[in-house]
Amino acid sequence: MSAKFVTVMGSYVTDLAFRTEKLPAWGETYMGKEFRLGPGGKGSNQAVAASRAGARVSFISKLGRDALGDMARELYRTEGIDTQHLLRTDSPTGAAAIILDAASGENSIIVVPGACYELTPEEVAQAKGLIAESAVFLAQLELALSTVEFGLKLAHSLGVPTILNPAPGCKLPASIYPHCDYLTPNESEAEVLTGIRVSSLEEAERAADALLTRGVGTVVVTLGAQGALVKNAKLRQHVPAIDAGPVLETTGAGDAFNGGFAVALAEGQQIVDAIRFGCAVAGISVTRPGTAPSMPHRQEVDALLAKTR
Repeated sequence: MSAKFVTVMGSYVTDLAFRTEKLPAWGETYMGKEFRLGPGGKGSNQAVAASRAGARVSFISKLGRDALGDMARELYRTEGIDTQHLLRTDSPTGAAAIILDAASGENSIIVVPGACYELTPEEVAQAKGLIAESAVFLAQLELALSTVEFGLKLAHSLGVPTILNPAPGCKLPASIYPHCDYLTPNESEAEVLTGIRVSSLEEAERAADALLTRGVGTVVVTLGAQGALVKNAKLRQHVPAIDAGPVLETTGAGDAFNGGFAVALAEGQQIVDAIRFGCAVAGISVTRPGTAPSMPHRQEVDALLAKTR
């Protein structure tokens, strides 16, 4: 396992998850099936996934001085995540409303990032020493875009491999791509970035090619139940998904993949093996409810991989 940190810079929001048989129309009240409250946010979920998968993890973010922020701090204490650069503000901690289809487990999510959106490039710069010691730097798009780009540029300049999980999907400035050693969009995010609809391996490859021309080192298009497609100047390969059992809930699957992928890269695994590791983490996570609580521990991931080789 890696002796260095995986540093994750990203969001924390509290998840409010509602399981329902249908989405209500505007003005309609509908009785749901289940409600859960728990820790979430893409950055936080990925930090938990990486920690449980075997890495020493440091998390860069910002929380409010409120009960939701206290929930996050307790989570990181329990999970053993380093919080020396987890800052505080008087603004409220963010939240996400997650609407889950009671039959399929598919989800729709509304995020209000709150306190973490106040994290500034100047505050990230204070973590330069930590980032320089990291084996991998992982970021997403639930922070201010200027802060995300600054963090990636700083890590890249220090020779630290960078991963950008471009979620939630949005258009990105051309200047950000050359700082991304790895870019990990799902199908919808790849379409937002490139304008190419991704519903097949061929279309995923076309989208990956478009992103490579912008300066990305390696593109990994995640394809849900179809696994992932990896493309760079020397490699093009489809990596199948790893089935860990019946799918209960897909919320957090992308976070599980990215956290696991970062851990495997930090350990020096080859790219295809690192993707398989990420697929195994994601495969287990979707068999469980919740986001952070669904992330598997290392022994579970190793056992699943051993069965599927």
